[in-house]
Amino acid sequence: MLEQLDSLLSEHSELEARMSDPTIIADNKKFVELTRRYSDLSEIIEVGKKLQGKLDDVGALSEMISEADASEAEELRSEESQAQKEIEQLEDQWRLLLLPKDPNEGKNVIIEIRGAEGGDEANLFARDLFEMYKAYAQSQKWKFELLAANVSDMGGYTDVTFALQGKSVWTRMKFEAGPHRVQRVPVTESQGRVHTSSATVTVIPEAEEVELVINPKDLNYATFRASGAGGQHVNKTDSAVRLTHLPSGLVVSMQDEKSQLQNKERALKVLRSRLLQHQQDEAQKEASDARRDQTGGGGRSEKIRTYNFKENRVTEHRLGLTLYKLDKVLAGELDEVSDALVQDERTKQLQAAEN
Repeated sequence: MLEQLDSLLSEHSELEARMSDPTIIADNKKFVELTRRYSDLSEIIEVGKKLQGKLDDVGALSEMISEADASEAEELRSEESQAQKEIEQLEDQWRLLLLPKDPNEGKNVIIEIRGAEGGDEANLFARDLFEMYKAYAQSQKWKFELLAANVSDMGGYTDVTFALQGKSVWTRMKFEAGPHRVQRVPVTESQGRVHTSSATVTVIPEAEEVELVINPKDLNYATFRASGAGGQHVNKTDSAVRLTHLPSGLVVSMQDEKSQLQNKERALKVLRSRLLQHQQDEAQKEASDARRDQTGGGGRSEKIRTYNFKENRVTEHRLGLTLYKLDKVLAGELDEVSDALVQDERTKQLQAAEN
């Protein structure tokens, strides 16, 4: 550990010097990259120093115990036992901090929810998921921003896109990506039969402008008249925007704002994030279509989580975790599920590192 700590301290000092270099400061992308690494190292070094201090304390206490009388030795052993517990906790933190960093750690997210199989019921379920995440964001004190929404005939969402900003947004929300299945009696069901429907959730790390610069020549920019609910501007002005990224074929449309400029900015925000995710997938040699990986086919049999209304049950299939508090989960109380998913990932990472 001492050798690791010395190596990290050396890298930390080197980064500090490089970050004051005018050529680095002028390179926004490089400067952001170095700043993040510097911040990560600062956290690791802080824990490492605390751990080293506690190890030194235990060594000193051990010597004192060997020279103390019986009554003093008992008190010193109690201090030693407490220090050992703190060492174990610090060692766990140290190991976790040394694990390979998720490249999207600390980023905000853009989330897209779509009704999948089940017609109107799937769209209504998409709206339930949207409201659940909105409530969860409020409980976490995250900033919520609706980007686009297409309302279905019965008041659900055929698709809805929104952004979340705040601490640990990616850490927690990345696990929500995938097919979600609902089992309940639809409002359109006259005979009280339970139906199974599904909605898909896609979670995209929000790209910063310095991470991905889009060449304006690669964009086809078109305007059209907004449709659906949206106020007096609907069907009267060409405020809606459609951006097509020619090299990739990605298309993003925005129409919720009255201003054409605002819709264009939102469309660029989503497009940039989708392109960054695509680049990351290519670099990692994963599937080229990350959206398909996350959402699957959207079928009823494919699912990461099931919401059963009759039993007031939520089942997280990746963990085999079942909670009989569906009403609370849909009201935004997702911490129990989210905490379990985060802990499961960390446990697997530590096991892989040990192996």
